[in-house]
Amino acid sequence: MNDTENGTGAHAGADKVMSARDVVARLESGMTLGIGGWGSRRKPMALVRELLRSDVTDLTVVSYGGPDVGLLAAAGRIRKLVTAFATLDSIPLEPHFRAARQRGALELTELDEAMFMWGLTAAAHRLPFMPIRAGLASDVMRVNPGLRTVTSPYEDGEELVAVPALRLDAALVHVNRADRRGNGRYLGPDPYFDDLFCEAADAAYVSCEQLVDGAELLDGGAPQTLLVSRAFVDGVVEAPRGAHFTSCVPDYDRDEVFQRAYAKAAADPEAWREFTERFLSGDEDAYQAAVAAFHEEEA
Repeated sequence: MNDTENGTGAHAGADKVMSARDVVARLESGMTLGIGGWGSRRKPMALVRELLRSDVTDLTVVSYGGPDVGLLAAAGRIRKLVTAFATLDSIPLEPHFRAARQRGALELTELDEAMFMWGLTAAAHRLPFMPIRAGLASDVMRVNPGLRTVTSPYEDGEELVAVPALRLDAALVHVNRADRRGNGRYLGPDPYFDDLFCEAADAAYVSCEQLVDGAELLDGGAPQTLLVSRAFVDGVVEAPRGAHFTSCVPDYDRDEVFQRAYAKAAADPEAWREFTERFLSGDEDAYQAAVAAFHEEEA
């Protein structure tokens, strides 16, 4: 792909490095926001934490949910959630998501994992929907009465689910390495559909563990690990440990000790107030310093 302007207006060959604050300044209340990663794995948590420092609210969040959903739900920023699950992986159900659902604090569209993927695919290809088999004869159709089916126009006449496109105003994803133009590489075992989030969005922002030059980005690894194309990226943020406390393999594993503390605090309002004051009241440097101090105490 040549260095021309893409559909988002971002110049494909331009230097797109910005700060997390710059990214959040481009987000607005009421947006549909896609967040990449999967459960408690490679989530763009530094960008989510910066979002919490803003006054952006009333969001429709589209995510294979993890603590990104939990933190935004706890802060009352989510109006509607579109997801296949909300989990911390080693803790099956994200506690803040569960609490928000129990008190009716957000609207939920719950899709099968494959339906979610094909919804992003439809949006990436600028199609209104994708016909798929996933979800037929399941409760997904019952709990989502707005879903429709279509009949194949060919001789088979098969009935299929018409999964609507999950079109995003903006997307946030995190990768292991990126260059200044917005190309991103993952080094772990799974892409987690981050490329689809970027392609389904009007504007996409990538945080990374480390900014590298183009030549270094190409060194080593299979070509398919070059997941995110600059053509679909509007901004790049260097954010070391920016996925914490989720995993960002091979740079670091999930911080299970901290995650347990997060989940435990979520169960008690006073404990959660203390948690937010300690870890979420300052900037990203303050967060990382507080996490380091937490581990020193635990040791």
